[in-house]
Amino acid sequence: MITHRERLQACLAGETTDRIPVALWRHFPVDDQSPERLAEAILHWQRQYEFDFVKVTPASSFCVKDWGVDDVWEGHPEGTRRYVKRAIFSPQDWISLPELDPTAPHLAEQLACLRYLRVHLGPDTPIIQTIFSPLSQAKNLAGPETLLTHLRLSPEALLKGLETIARTTQRFVEAALQTGIDGIFYAIQHAQAGLLSLAEYQTFGLPFDRQVIEPAQEAWLNVLHIHGSAIYFSIVSSFPFPVINWHDRETAPSLAQAQADPAFWLNGAPRVVCGGLRQDTLVFKTPEQVDAEAQDAIQQTGGKRFILSTGCVVPIIAPHGNLQTARKAGMD
Repeated sequence: MITHRERLQACLAGETTDRIPVALWRHFPVDDQSPERLAEAILHWQRQYEFDFVKVTPASSFCVKDWGVDDVWEGHPEGTRRYVKRAIFSPQDWISLPELDPTAPHLAEQLACLRYLRVHLGPDTPIIQTIFSPLSQAKNLAGPETLLTHLRLSPEALLKGLETIARTTQRFVEAALQTGIDGIFYAIQHAQAGLLSLAEYQTFGLPFDRQVIEPAQEAWLNVLHIHGSAIYFSIVSSFPFPVINWHDRETAPSLAQAQADPAFWLNGAPRVVCGGLRQDTLVFKTPEQVDAEAQDAIQQTGGKRFILSTGCVVPIIAPHGNLQTARKAGMD
């Protein structure tokens, strides 16, 4: 029998696979406050659905809590937490932000979670760790409004803080890869017109993105996630990642458009596109509608260099039957 690893490796090589690879991921609120409980929740999810890779999705605060933020779980359908304590208030705070070591308590806990998963999933199930971009972490440290204010009125101070965050995150990526995972899921949230201009992202985002992902260059299963709508898809060319994930059902380009445009290819071939399903479809529609959307995505891509997924996390309220339908799509 072909393994998850073998299926994905064939997909990345543009070869015909026995079925379409499928991967869905979600938050695990409450459980995500403990490395052991998070790992067990992820293992239960994977044993139930047998997805082709495991994307580890901790609370977004895991990478900033050691700087002093705090958040609470209030029942958000995506499983996310609300920040109730920030660490950055004035421009000077960016300058005095200390660099963290991967042994810092919350970073170390996430590494423990990865080691646990690697042992219990075995080598044939790929694992990738979510890494938030420095700019995304800065948003969580300061809050969205304070970040934008500092970006436009105190850019030098913010750049200093982003340097610190990037160095901290780069070292965490190095440590995460040493646990035996197969790559990273690099999440970018500010490369969209509703938040920043392209020039602003090229100044405050891309240089630090490149620094953070550098240790992952040799990993074989790196996924770039560009969050939001009206995204700057052109930044894809700055990332030598084989797999791209975005909200393809809500914002351009479509799966077919992305694969057809040589500007976004890697090493002379189309990248693997990961998506095809709306979050709302998985939550509110019928299994028949889930399957129809999946079949449309398979048709767009010809079933090659394609992983069926959503453009973001699966809401925790998605029905089991819809998840099963997505998992079985493309098996014929």
